[in-house]
Amino acid sequence: MTQPLPAFVLLEDGAWFPGTTRRPFSSTPGEVVFTTNLTGYQEVFTDPSYLGQIVVMTAPMIGNYGINDEDLESTRPQVNGVVVRELSRAHSNWRAGGALDDWLARRNVPVLEGVDTRKLTRHIRSAGAMRGIVAEGSEPSPQVKAALEASPHMEGQDLASQATVSGERLVGDPGARHHVVAYDFGMKENILRVFTSLNCRVSVVPAATPAARVRELKPDGLFLSNGPGDPAAVEYALPVIRELTEGGLPTFGICLGHQLIGLAFGGETVKLPYGHRGG
Repeated sequence: MTQPLPAFVLLEDGAWFPGTTRRPFSSTPGEVVFTTNLTGYQEVFTDPSYLGQIVVMTAPMIGNYGINDEDLESTRPQVNGVVVRELSRAHSNWRAGGALDDWLARRNVPVLEGVDTRKLTRHIRSAGAMRGIVAEGSEPSPQVKAALEASPHMEGQDLASQATVSGERLVGDPGARHHVVAYDFGMKENILRVFTSLNCRVSVVPAATPAARVRELKPDGLFLSNGPGDPAAVEYALPVIRELTEGGLPTFGICLGHQLIGLAFGGETVKLPYGHRGG
């Protein structure tokens, strides 16, 4: 087995937490957040809502049931890094198609192990989510600190335009009873699975699709998906939401989509000190 290399996660307030890595990786910045999920790690890592984030898993061990292709929320990992206390190399589950560690390695996702994740989580909980960077080495170097300082803040970032689909697609039985237009701001695949199980066909459209195109599709309802980044930066969607909703189209949203509805009708959004992630 490869000998572990020293590595660490450095936060923008100067706090840093040592760990190890089993494979070399390039220093990678991102917003450091934590999730309290005990299971569902592959759903977390492939959820586009986590785009650009370094995720700290509070569960003491992950990876013990492997990974499968059926539960992915997108076609690839969305996270910039994974921080864990222990990553299991052994897995056992009848649905597993492989090991989590191998899957992350093939996709070049930095993994930091042996970190005091309880201490790190308490720090984020007290100080709030912030920029950070995962890097190799025994302690932060000036180069790593400079890379962190140069990384973008989450506030003001329109990540939905990066996470959205490039073109329209139809999901489900074309003869299904209900037709929903879904704006993809970084939508999870399980949302589409639920829609199709409820006898819906779904026209998935890019985040910047104009209202006129939605009317051409003649849907029974409008859905606004989850997604990453700052909802206030997705301002191009607000007049579209107002126009379609005020025109009588039933509209609902979750996560980012729900926030966009609020913004479209005069509300404001503020960033929580740390987001609510996990079970």
